Amino acid sequence: MTKTTGAASRLAEALAVVLGTREIPLRLRAWDGSEAGPADAPKIEFRSRRALRRILWSPGQLGLSRAYVAGEIDAPGDIFAAFAALSSAGKFAEPGPFRPLTARELRTLLTTAVRLGALGPNPAPPPEEAQVARHGRRHSKGRDAAAISHHYDVGNDFYALVLGPSMVYSCAVWDDENTGLEAAQEAKLDLVCRKLGLKPGMRVLDVGCGWGSFALHAARNYGVDVVGVTLSTEQAALARKRAAGAGLTDRVEIRVQDYRDVDDGPFDAVSSIGMSEHVGCEQINRYVSQLHGLLRPGGRLLNHAISWNAGPTAPDPDSFIPRYVFPDGEMLSLAEMVGALESGGLEVLDVEALRRHYALTLRAWVRNLEEHWDEAAASSGVGRARVWRLYMAASALGFETGLTGVNQVLVQRPGGSEPPLRRTAWF
Repeated sequence: MTKTTGAASRLAEALAVVLGTREIPLRLRAWDGSEAGPADAPKIEFRSRRALRRILWSPGQLGLSRAYVAGEIDAPGDIFAAFAALSSAGKFAEPGPFRPLTARELRTLLTTAVRLGALGPNPAPPPEEAQVARHGRRHSKGRDAAAISHHYDVGNDFYALVLGPSMVYSCAVWDDENTGLEAAQEAKLDLVCRKLGLKPGMRVLDVGCGWGSFALHAARNYGVDVVGVTLSTEQAALARKRAAGAGLTDRVEIRVQDYRDVDDGPFDAVSSIGMSEHVGCEQINRYVSQLHGLLRPGGRLLNHAISWNAGPTAPDPDSFIPRYVFPDGEMLSLAEMVGALESGGLEVLDVEALRRHYALTLRAWVRNLEEHWDEAAASSGVGRARVWRLYMAASALGFETGLTGVNQVLVQRPGGSEPPLRRTAWF
């Protein structure tokens, strides 16, 4: 028989304080087997007093995230339902930095920790937490390389399990919810090729080329020569292997190189798919200037990037995703991105919003991870698998609620041939 008294009721009170709400929209199960909260609500398990200690020291998203990554908190059922309930409650529903607890709220939380025997020193963060943000100048080449390595050099086998055979780590383009991930990723790669107007013999730069999927697609299907650059040594190694396996080493060159060091233009077209989020607000004008200089007159750039849609309130720099997933990552609004591209002397030809598409993509990645959980955990560790499950599920909810978006902005360097009169040429 399920206990209805015990640690769970006090945990519910503590979590309500952290969330800034009277009642929590969750069913809590504590380490002593007791439960509290609505019986039909999404379930969260507190497996250890240590989870409450983490929340006491970091009473916000970061404390809860650390406890989840460490396995001290779990969402045993539908992870989307659990996180949706959590993120829609009180302070967690507000964009931007977490509002600190008041002195009264802190006293209540401290009292609960005392009663449940959870007092103690601040637990060390799980080893999956990034340390790169504490070293070097922000967006220097060395620090950017370390940030990219933290995110992407976690094992190609791990990413293969999550992403599937396409090995595309960016938003797919779906005809409908039943399209399927591989078909949707193929559609996205082909859409980018058409927007760029690729033709045989063109020379293309793929900035942030990942595991080479776009480069291979463009070379194989459009007869172009592609230079792909990445800061991830593991990505580059697999991309080169894939190019060799496809017989495309004469058309596809993969470099471990910072985009700021590319100096062998001009290129007929440039693709930047899911890369500019790593550039940073202070560097965005330099990014645009660099790519403008690498394009021939009349050449096109396709910039595919996540956008921050929540207005002037910036994302919390001390939350889960900056700490565990994208160190130094920064999202610009669509207006800021378009403004930077136009200010850099590039003409906007087309803007396409793909927000709903990314939610579908992320849900497909979560399914892949959950279906291959044991293999993923064995490949890169249980903690890393938990980071990715939390990050992708939370991100899907962000796109579904409109907090974040993703946009393809197609621009052209003035000069050369004119673009088509109608956008139907690339759709």
